[in-house]
Amino acid sequence: MTHSHIAAGRATITREIEGLAAVSEALDSTFVEAVELVASRKGRLIVTGMGKSGHVARKIAATLASTGTPSYFVHPGEASHGDLGMITRDDAILMLSNSGETKELEDMIGYAKRFAIPVIALVRRAESMLVAAADIPIILPDVPEASPTGAPTTSTVMMMAWGDALAMALLERRGFTNEDFKVFHPGGKLGRQLLKVADVMHGPEAMPLVQRDENMREVLYKMTAGAFGCVGVVDNSGLLMGVITDGDLRRHADSALLDHSADEVMSKHPKTILGTRLAVEALGMMNEKSITSLFVVDAQERPVGIIHIHDLLRAGIA
Repeated sequence: MTHSHIAAGRATITREIEGLAAVSEALDSTFVEAVELVASRKGRLIVTGMGKSGHVARKIAATLASTGTPSYFVHPGEASHGDLGMITRDDAILMLSNSGETKELEDMIGYAKRFAIPVIALVRRAESMLVAAADIPIILPDVPEASPTGAPTTSTVMMMAWGDALAMALLERRGFTNEDFKVFHPGGKLGRQLLKVADVMHGPEAMPLVQRDENMREVLYKMTAGAFGCVGVVDNSGLLMGVITDGDLRRHADSALLDHSADEVMSKHPKTILGTRLAVEALGMMNEKSITSLFVVDAQERPVGIIHIHDLLRAGIA
């Protein structure tokens, strides 16, 4: 019995893979027309559908919105009861329907025709009401459903893949970047991975810094007050010359530590990072060098901030 379950699962996935391959091969000039139409509109792309097509439509709208194409889902049933007012003359509509005969779409089609709102139709049946009404009809390949009862399986996979393809083509056309993605995903894992060091660091007022000729009494005071476990040592021009850490103090424990100056105790050529680098890179440097803090510098190697491993952990960089 276990083997039959696995066989049924694999047969389903195999059929859906056939559908994905077919929809990839079917991308042609109409796909290009759809991309250019959506890109040229001043408004949003309204995505709609009923039943399983509606669930796929919601996902497509969410993917589009998060990758730079303003988009939202409108339920065709709710559209007939007032939500048509959400659709403007500047928008375009993407309608999903397996049969192309979804009755609930009729009011939205009529509204689109009345206000000259272009319609892209994503359907299985070429001979259908929706294809006849669409400005750009997209006919999905005739790959059978994986379900022996004809339940939407292969067709919904093909619809979702086509929607992803549209979103990625528009992303490329708009030049959508990682920075743009971070703006739309500030709380998500991907967004956190795109945080810059400057987004997380402590600014100049928090930096524990001493001059190279300061005595170690003053250094220890600033090191303790700073709570970063280190101090930076700068020269008269403000350049970072070195850093003093707990390890440097231990290495000088047997000498007359308090009689030394900062530049006699410091470690030269400290590890630093630019504020424009990704915060995850700072974490990688800390892990590689077994350190807990990094001074953040500008292009001239002048310190502009400091970042502690706890700052990265609080920001969800892990």
